[in-house]
Amino acid sequence: MKKSLTYRILTGILLLFSLAALAQPAWADDATETPTETVTDTVPPADTDTPAPPVEPPFSVAVDSSSKSGIPGSVVSYTITLTNLSDSDALNASVTVSSISGWTPAPSAEQSHVTVSPGDSVAVMIDVPVPTAADAGQNDKEVVRISSGSREQTVNLTTTVKAPAVPGRPLLAVSSYSIDSGEVAAGEEFTLAVVLKNNGSGRAYNVMVTFNGGTSYYPQDTGGVSSTQGIDAGGKFTARQTFLGAGELAWTSVGTISAAVTYSDAGGASYTDTFSLTLTTAASSGSTYYATSTPTPGNHAQLVVSSYKTDVDLLQPGTPFELSLVVNNLGNSDALGVTMVLGGGASGSTVGGTPQPGGVSGSSGELTNFAPLNSSNLVYLGDLKRGASATLSQKLIVNTSTQPGVYTLKISFVYTDNKNNSIVDDQVITLLVYSLPQLSVDFYRDPGQFMAQMMNVLPLQVTNLGKKTAVLGNMKVTAEGAEVTNNVSLVGALDPGGYYTLDANIMPDQAGPMDIDVVINYTDDFNQPRTVEQKIHIDVQPPIEMTPPELNGTSGETGMGQIEVGQPETLWQKIGRFIKGLLGLGSNNPETPTPVESTPSNIKPAYPLGGKG
Repeated sequence: MKKSLTYRILTGILLLFSLAALAQPAWADDATETPTETVTDTVPPADTDTPAPPVEPPFSVAVDSSSKSGIPGSVVSYTITLTNLSDSDALNASVTVSSISGWTPAPSAEQSHVTVSPGDSVAVMIDVPVPTAADAGQNDKEVVRISSGSREQTVNLTTTVKAPAVPGRPLLAVSSYSIDSGEVAAGEEFTLAVVLKNNGSGRAYNVMVTFNGGTSYYPQDTGGVSSTQGIDAGGKFTARQTFLGAGELAWTSVGTISAAVTYSDAGGASYTDTFSLTLTTAASSGSTYYATSTPTPGNHAQLVVSSYKTDVDLLQPGTPFELSLVVNNLGNSDALGVTMVLGGGASGSTVGGTPQPGGVSGSSGELTNFAPLNSSNLVYLGDLKRGASATLSQKLIVNTSTQPGVYTLKISFVYTDNKNNSIVDDQVITLLVYSLPQLSVDFYRDPGQFMAQMMNVLPLQVTNLGKKTAVLGNMKVTAEGAEVTNNVSLVGALDPGGYYTLDANIMPDQAGPMDIDVVINYTDDFNQPRTVEQKIHIDVQPPIEMTPPELNGTSGETGMGQIEVGQPETLWQKIGRFIKGLLGLGSNNPETPTPVESTPSNIKPAYPLGGKG
C-alpha cells in the first residue's frame, strides 16, 4: 500500500527537527576560529669542528684557433690561454687531452698541471702530431679539459690533414743569343752563344743543349752538345757551340739552327723544349766554291712574330681557340706571296729550278698538341711590304690527350723576295695548357622552404665532374642579406665522381629571391692560387605569424561551450533539497545548472541528435 501524504509530511518534520538539533554545535563552532598550529623544522647545529671545503677560484679559457691543418708527419700546435679571474686565490688546474681518431695529442712538456697567480694568465701549448700515413682531407677531433676542483671547462679542436706542397717545376727559355762575328759566311767558322734563363719556380737539373744546324751549319769540337749540372730558379746559363758555315750559305741570306734543351726537376720528371735560332748570312768575298752570282748582302726580308694571343685565357685539353699573330717585316725588302705554316715543316716547290710561290707544303708539320679547325694549317697572307705588319688568325683545338704543361708551336713563313729567291723563316711560340678542376655545387637533397628570420639548413654538395683527382682548399658559403654559420670547411682531395657535403646554416633577414655564393680555393698546375665561384638561387618565404585565439565575450566563452560556476550551497538549501527528495519533488540544485557544451555550427555531431531509442 502507498503511504499517505500526511504520513510523509509528518516524517519529514520530525527529521527536520532532528537535523536541526544535530547542527547546533556546528553553528556555535562557526563563531570561534580554530587556531592554526605552526610546525617548525628543527635544523641541527652545524659541526664547527669540520672545516669547509676550499672554494676554487673562477677562470676563463681562450684558444688562438679552434681548427688548424698540417701535412702528414708534422706537429700542429694550439695555444690555450688560461686566465685566473680571482684577485686573491691562486689557481691550480690540470690539463688533459683526448682524441677521437687516436692521434695522441698532449700538452707540451710540464704543462699538464699549471698554477696561475691571482689575476694572471698562462699559455698552455697543445701539440697534435699528424700521422705520416694520414690522407689529405682526413681530420681528428681533440677535446681539451681544464679542471680545477669542482670547476671544469672544455675546448674542442679540429685538426685536418692537408696535401704536401708540390715543388714548382723549372721552365727554361732562351733569353738571348749572339755570334762572335757580325754575319755568317760560307766556309767560315763562328761561335754561337745562347743564354738560357730558368723562368720557373724550381731548379733545373742535368741541363743538356743539343744544336742542329741541318745542312747549313756543321757543329765543331763538341759534336753540337753543351751541358751543365743545373740552373737555379731565376738563374742563367750560356751554352756555346762552334759551327762551320756550309757552302749553300753563299746564296742564302737567312739560316736557322735548332736548339733542343733537355732537363729534369727535383722529382725526376724530364722536360724537353726546342728553340729555333735565326742567323743572318752573307756571301764570302772571293769565294771560289760557287760560280753563280750571289744576292746583295743585307737586301732581304725578315718576317718576325712580334706578338700573339688567344681568345681563351686558359687553354685546357679539348678547348677550341683562335690564335692571332701580329707579323712584322723587319727586313729591307718586300716579302712576296707570304704563306704561314702552323707546325713548321714547310717547303716550297720549284719548277725548272725556279721557285713557285704558290706551291707550299705543310704536311710534315708538328701538330700533335694543337690541331687546326675549319681549315688546314696553311694561312695565305700575300705580299708584306718592308716595315709593314699584318695580323693572321687560325682556329685551333687542344688535343684531349695533352697533359698540363708548357708547349711550343713552330711557325714557318714561306715567301719569295724581289730576286725571286724562295725563303723560309721558322719561329716558335709558347702556349700554356692547364687542367682546371670541373666542379658542380648544388643541393644533395630538397632543402624545403626557406623562411625569413628563421634558421634554415643549406645541404650543399661539391662533385668532381673531371677525369682526374682534384685537390681543393677551403670552401666558403656566404649570402648577401643573411647570416650564414658553419660556412667554412676544408674539402681536400676529390676523386673523379667523388663528392663532399657541407650543411651550412642560414638565417635570411627578409623574404624574396636570394643568391648563395660558394667559393672554393685551389692551386693550379703552375702553382698559382685560383678560385671556383658558383651561385645557387633560392626563394625566401615570409615568416609565419602566430596569433592567439580570440575569446567570444567576457564570460570565458571560446566558441566550444560555456560553463557557469554557481555560488556555494548553504546548509538550509541542502536540507530543503533533502525534503524535496523524500516528497518526490526533485532534489536538483536550481542555482547550479548542469554544464552544457554547445557544438559549433560548422562541426557535425558524431551521432544523430535526439533521444536514445
